[in-house]
Amino acid sequence: MKEKNKFLSKTPYRIKRYYGYVIATIIALTLPFITIGSHHMFLLSFDKKQLHLLGTAFDMQELYLMPFLLMLLFLGIFAATSLGGRAWCGWACPQTIFRVIFRDLIESKLLGLKRIKNKQKEPDWSKATNASKKVIAIIIWSCLSLLVASNFMWYFIPPEDFFNYISNPSEHMFLIGIVLTIAGFLIYDVVMLKEDFCIYVCPYSRVQSVLYDDDTYQAIYSTNRGGEIYNGDKEKIIFKAKDLPNPNNECTTCESCVTVCPTHIDIRKGLQLECINCLECVDACTTVMGKLGKPSLVQWSSTNAIKKDIPTKMIRKSTIMYAVALLLVVALLFVMGSKKEYMLLNINKTTQLYSIKEGNVVRNNFVLLFQNTEDKPLTYELEVVGNKDIEIKRFKPFTLNPGKLVKKVMVLETNKVLVNDLTKDTPLKVTLRAYAIEDPKRVSVLRQAVFIYPRADKLK
Repeated sequence: MKEKNKFLSKTPYRIKRYYGYVIATIIALTLPFITIGSHHMFLLSFDKKQLHLLGTAFDMQELYLMPFLLMLLFLGIFAATSLGGRAWCGWACPQTIFRVIFRDLIESKLLGLKRIKNKQKEPDWSKATNASKKVIAIIIWSCLSLLVASNFMWYFIPPEDFFNYISNPSEHMFLIGIVLTIAGFLIYDVVMLKEDFCIYVCPYSRVQSVLYDDDTYQAIYSTNRGGEIYNGDKEKIIFKAKDLPNPNNECTTCESCVTVCPTHIDIRKGLQLECINCLECVDACTTVMGKLGKPSLVQWSSTNAIKKDIPTKMIRKSTIMYAVALLLVVALLFVMGSKKEYMLLNINKTTQLYSIKEGNVVRNNFVLLFQNTEDKPLTYELEVVGNKDIEIKRFKPFTLNPGKLVKKVMVLETNKVLVNDLTKDTPLKVTLRAYAIEDPKRVSVLRQAVFIYPRADKLK
């Protein structure tokens, strides 16, 4: 019985990436439809002026959470880069997924225009069959682009509202225009711009060199085993295996790692900003060297492991710093999120500081702005907390519909001598509690108002 080749029996990274793409696509398509109660898992609604996060709705005035979410995103990407290079680019980036769908699935698998293992060779476009297949490929991708554009909009417009809007296109031409614009850009990007987007447009490739160190996992060619194909000036000096100076050098110069590269680079040249860590070159070299009974010359490893024969350290100064920063941001996110208020109330004083009525009754007028951030009508009441000398004289409970705002006038009044000061008016802090009668424990907020008490000589 033939012995199984341990090098060729491994699942290629390309297939593992495809599994990752399927999972990422399912998450992206289904996440906008997942709701907890009446709120979405994630939604940044400009229409309703709300941020939905993990089933909790935050109003626009509560968007202090957004900086923490952005910090979490960027710190997460930087930490992933420090550990696994541009793993995001090769394994989860929408741009890469779109290109794989168009190039590998539609053009290669479905229409047979290209070979997955040779991404450098373009078909003969002078042939009518190839040209017609290209048109078919663009049509298929155009339909998918409309789905992708719609999926993108579902994170800003709830899907239930989105489908309702597009069912009346004449009344929502702006939305239709945005979807068509995004779809048009995706067609241009994937069909014409291709991997040039990763190389010239995306800023991420420009910062990777700052985030890499000798323990960062990346697609790396072993010059110790394969030999130096390029000199110190990055000029190619070896074109055939016979040109290798050391007979023990194992590179066959088959160029399989070059022809399979989607960004058209030679991994044997060393670290390059064009590399997206898709690991196609690792698979290609594994196939060639595996047939010779040897491990791949291109590995998913670190500079220390391949070139210095030093074990890769996953736990090191940079990863510890990123872990601490991420934990700190997550903790702050939960702390700030836990302080969510289930109604909004702003208190503003009127231009008149105070008025003095008969019997030395002092009044202060305020304008209150209420907003119901819940998804049901609520009736709001107001009370003074911890001060029996000041009373609310002009305010009645009222009902407010979901998402609505309303201004109300409130008058605070006292007939007691609160301060005996002949030199100046005295500002006094008053704590007010506003709450919903239907749910006074949960829907309740405390606010500070400043009550101005006049100097003593103004009182009779």
